[in-house]
Amino acid sequence: MIFVTGGTGFLGKNLIPRLAAHGHAIRALVRHPDLHPWLQQYNVEIVQGDLQDTAAIQQGIAGCRYVVHAAGLFRMWGKQAEFERANVLGTINVAEAAATAGVERFVHISTIAVVGNPAPGHIIDETHPAHPADPYQRSKLAGEHVIQRYIFERGLPAIILRPGAYYGPHGHYAFNRLFFEDPMKGLLIKVDGGRHVIFPVYIGDVAAAVCNALHCGEVGEIYNVCGDPLTHNEANRIISDEAGISHFRFNAPRRAMITLARIWTWLSEYTGVEPYYPLNLRTYVFNDWQASSQKARDELYFRPTSFREGVRQTLAWYREIGFHPILPSVSFLRK
Repeated sequence: MIFVTGGTGFLGKNLIPRLAAHGHAIRALVRHPDLHPWLQQYNVEIVQGDLQDTAAIQQGIAGCRYVVHAAGLFRMWGKQAEFERANVLGTINVAEAAATAGVERFVHISTIAVVGNPAPGHIIDETHPAHPADPYQRSKLAGEHVIQRYIFERGLPAIILRPGAYYGPHGHYAFNRLFFEDPMKGLLIKVDGGRHVIFPVYIGDVAAAVCNALHCGEVGEIYNVCGDPLTHNEANRIISDEAGISHFRFNAPRRAMITLARIWTWLSEYTGVEPYYPLNLRTYVFNDWQASSQKARDELYFRPTSFREGVRQTLAWYREIGFHPILPSVSFLRK
């Protein structure tokens, strides 16, 4: 039996079908079961609760061999306390219950973004210094420290996965929004000439890495999980090719975008609505994320999907849900 947190999130919606296909019995912590009837087709045993409900977490982990802790708060905007409550205190609650229950393996989902601002010209492997630059990143690094403490003090058999920027089916935020949905809506923008390097990972590949990490990898180790890095321009070109939309992108200079983000973020303090371009987005789009997943390839048998193939599968899902480009390119219409 596997206990999963975050089973109804972006990763969870791709992970649970894969776990079920591998023959695993699944128990999931779910806040609002009525909103997720799809779990029934995978015979998921539901424990209603959230990351602050220690009784529900203990109940869920009891009798399980494995725990996958994928739940957390991911936003480009928000208060430090909100992130700490979900990503630090929530991790303490899950790790404590798992250590007490004596589980066989604990897979913790973190993020490569804990690096903060990557050192220019350096490959981002697991030894790269982490200097988180926003509340989300700080909370995720603190969550890693929680897990490491439980490994050394309580013998929790845990490993930490640091995925790159998720994209793929069931996502509408961050990479999916900026590189898929905005351009298909006609918002054709690139920042700083499109020259910066991004670190995408197809969501199905993260799910596959989690499955492998249940049996492979060394306890206490950290593993980057991402595809090959590519520039914004390269990503835009491939997505435009496959979606049949214009290759044109209006160039938004760094200074103009950061100024707009500052104003939008300031206004959000009064409206309470997340800014469309939050200021915290700058560390992701104005840095070169030359991330390496070689360690995961060697020890977790991680094999990333090519970006073009991942784009095709993502666009197939968009078509399934009825999301189509507003204005296909003329050249595409002539094919």
